[in-house]
Amino acid sequence: ERTLQLLELGGSAEEDYIQIARCFEATRQRCCRLEQDGRRAREQLARVEAERAALEVKLKHARNQVEVEMKKRHRAEAELEKQERKLQLVFESLMREPCGSGVLSGEQCSVLSALAGRRLGAAVVLGSLFHRSSAVDESCQSLLSHSDISYDRTEDDV
Repeated sequence: ERTLQLLELGGSAEEDYIQIARCFEATRQRCCRLEQDGRRAREQLARVEAERAALEVKLKHARNQVEVEMKKRHRAEAELEKQERKLQLVFESLMREPCGSGVLSGEQCSVLSALAGRRLGAAVVLGSLFHRSSAVDESCQSLLSHSDISYDRTEDDV
């Protein structure tokens, strides 16, 4: 009778052990899937980090290029102003020469007089255009200013 009871318990215990083994196998498979997902996530993170580093390098180069171009622009504008001042001085000097002095021919005097008349009218028009173009240039400068381009590292922690 005792042997029969043990056999009966043994049968249900065997089914319990099989059920436990199936649960362990399901858990093992789930752990394997999670491990693969974690590996894929780490690989993706590494790719994104490499891409971010490459983009940071490109941004740094772009900032440097903008700075170089701005310096070139400022030098060119300074040279233009310098040349304009020289041209203005030459023009004023020629305008002071009397037309009968022999330095300038009659034709040159008439050309200078025509230029002086046009120059005064053109100066007003060019002055207003220059002020308008300066405003445009300044707005473009603010758009292209390397100081406006910044990288905020506060989101890195996220």
